Amino acid sequence: MTLDGLDDLDRAILYELQRDSRHISSRDIAEHVDASPSTVRKRIQRLESEGIIVGYHADVDYERAGYQLHVQMECTAEIPNRSELGERALEIPGVVGVRELATGEHNVLVSTVGEDGEDLARIARELSDIGLHVADEHLVRGETRRPFAGFK
Repeated sequence: MTLDGLDDLDRAILYELQRDSRHISSRDIAEHVDASPSTVRKRIQRLESEGIIVGYHADVDYERAGYQLHVQMECTAEIPNRSELGERALEIPGVVGVRELATGEHNVLVSTVGEDGEDLARIARELSDIGLHVADEHLVRGETRRPFAGFK
């Protein structure tokens, strides 16, 4: 299914789930989108089975959890190997996310967390060992997210 296959109700449900999937029930969503709770549940199940909703994730404050350093590493990978290397990077302890970029020399962004500089050095070494060249590192101070307004 593509965005063209989503109707207004699907988009409204996606918006509400992105806003706060942990604390919102089908009944709550139904009140916001003017539908019955059973309709909302069926729509969510369909969106999940069609791969539009791919998961529900906890937003973690790594610093409060004891990991003072949250670093984004800009890496370079050969284009044919980019996806495979991204998957392998996720297996490295301390790697919490990977983004593949379609353009630019630094085409893989790796989000990492660690207690200290030694953790980050180990992660960089292991990324290098699998074939990702770490070109730059950025200390993440904070991150803010919001639901995609196109679903509203």
